[in-house]
Amino acid sequence: MIAPMLASLADAPLDDPQLVYEPKYDGIRAIIEIAPKGRVRLWSRLGNDKTGQFPEISAALAQWARRRTQPLVLDGEIVALDAKGQPAGFQQLQGRIHLTEGDGAAGARTALIAFDLLKDGATDYRDRPLLERRAALEKVFGRTGSPMLRISDQVRGDGRALYRQAMEQGWEGLIAKDAASLYKSGKRSPEWRKLKIVHEQEFVIGGWTEPRQTRAYFGALLLGVYEADRLVYAGHTGTGFTDSELARLMKRLKPLETKTSPFSAKLKTNQRPHWVRPELVAQIKFTEWTADGKLRHPVYLGLRDDKQPAEVTREQQAAVVRRSAFEVRRPEGAPTNPATRGAPNAARATANGEGRPTNDHVIEQLSALESARKDGVLTLPDGATLKVTNLQKPFWPKLKLTKGDLMRYYARIAPFIIPAVADRPLVMKRFPNGVGAPPFYQHRAPDVPPGVRTEVVGALEERPQIIGGSLTALLYMTQLAAISQDPWFSRVAHPEFADYAAFDLDPSDGVPFARVLDVARWIRDELDALGATGIAKTSGSDGLHIYIALPPGTPYEAGMLYCQIVAAMVEQKHPKVATTERSVKARGKRIYIDCLQNILGKTLATAYSARASLYAGVSTPVTWQEIDEGFDRTDFTITTVPARFDKVGDLWAKLRTSKGVDLKKIATGT
Repeated sequence: MIAPMLASLADAPLDDPQLVYEPKYDGIRAIIEIAPKGRVRLWSRLGNDKTGQFPEISAALAQWARRRTQPLVLDGEIVALDAKGQPAGFQQLQGRIHLTEGDGAAGARTALIAFDLLKDGATDYRDRPLLERRAALEKVFGRTGSPMLRISDQVRGDGRALYRQAMEQGWEGLIAKDAASLYKSGKRSPEWRKLKIVHEQEFVIGGWTEPRQTRAYFGALLLGVYEADRLVYAGHTGTGFTDSELARLMKRLKPLETKTSPFSAKLKTNQRPHWVRPELVAQIKFTEWTADGKLRHPVYLGLRDDKQPAEVTREQQAAVVRRSAFEVRRPEGAPTNPATRGAPNAARATANGEGRPTNDHVIEQLSALESARKDGVLTLPDGATLKVTNLQKPFWPKLKLTKGDLMRYYARIAPFIIPAVADRPLVMKRFPNGVGAPPFYQHRAPDVPPGVRTEVVGALEERPQIIGGSLTALLYMTQLAAISQDPWFSRVAHPEFADYAAFDLDPSDGVPFARVLDVARWIRDELDALGATGIAKTSGSDGLHIYIALPPGTPYEAGMLYCQIVAAMVEQKHPKVATTERSVKARGKRIYIDCLQNILGKTLATAYSARASLYAGVSTPVTWQEIDEGFDRTDFTITTVPARFDKVGDLWAKLRTSKGVDLKKIATGT
């Protein structure tokens, strides 16, 4: 089958004559192959045959194509339909995901929405511009006569109306495509861009807070909406301001200052508040409302002069029923909050409406310093301070991601990553000139600021190493350009005993990630037979890691031997795909199951760690359901995964709470 072209997650303007806009349908991507006389095959993005899972679509295609004499290849999406016959969310397809041939068309009503034509007879359209392909698609597939066979909605040049429709109807987002783009099979291209939906509305300004450090004029705006005649606090924002806008806003706010709060309830703010008469209205974008009616990740866009403050109420969005690579179901029994057990108070900071710790004020300080292109001193939640420099320095130049972006990422996900590295020696791989320049390793700690713990670890070391477990240490290492967090498998109190062991799945060049997922499933099956549970995460680069918890007091060698035996069993059963051969030349086009990281002093990037991959990947915990269904590893980046972690909680906590595998079973087979 032809591998589908993939879209990148990047911003795009909503009015650009060079772009066309389509809904981002929330279903199953499909390559449709139609042979002469109506023989049909539906293939998933990963090459799995979906024909038997959707017999009604296959039958409709066969009926439509019965008079065709030439083969046809289309690209599209299989979607569920709601009661009105409109595309519904992915969740509605759940009953169909694991059907096999003969199970029948149980579950949701479905449709196929085609959005590209790849081949028609002997003509290969992939090297032709998108608009030409679209015209051919409309000619061939525009009038099928079946409500199950459709083509995508598409507008050219101005996607604003479609975007408003997406907001109103709760779509997952839009796809913006370059009108001249060629079809690049199997490639993720910036010529196709996924536009995630964010919310946006007006809010009344009820005050501001004092600035910190080098920030001028004010720290954050205090925002509210009206409920009847009461101004209800909705949150604060300290981002989205230029220096000139800070000055302009202050000029408008100062004459409105009053001693009395306009909000209906008493507020507790991080910095001293100043109240104003509620006469100014600001436009704010944000990701969602929290459970207690506060804004998540609000960003200031500008002042509005076309709406009276008394008219500003909370806008009700249409219910969204969707699921994407960043929004997985919370497994039964998974914690609703990031696990902070073992994390020091510095990780806890303030909390959002769902009780999750945040470091919003740290993020605001970082944004202000980078925007001003200044070095400065951060004030952390526990009162510690940390000097930061060169925040505007590009770490991923092609992605326009900076050192400041990386620091904000770590500040935001600190409650997740700190428990994963707490009490563990850390090895630094430093990239002082970004991911495109040579890095260097640093095992031993230099002179460190207060709040960064160091220890001499065992008899192997003569100089102290940084020990994980504090926000100060996390941000200090980032200040030193250590992009990833690489802890030992053991804790500093007992460095000779590993808490866990790991399989590192490393694909050879040119091997698709789908094969990595295959090997992961096979390892899962062997562990299941031993009564053991593997906990998986992406590497943040090309591969996948599977960890197993070890019983207390387990030497490194025992964990490594356990993994080597399991790896050998997988290699024996699947020799064409999996190998334990260390020599790169001898591996061929296979997945190397590396067990040699299970050696005292060796490290792997921890869960939630950023990586120096070209796509700014994050080592992301994933569920076995996701591995079974398949996903794109490049969807998990420092810009996308924080929202996922907010949704699913700390999937990695299971590793810390497990009692460990039974090491005897692998020797006895019982």
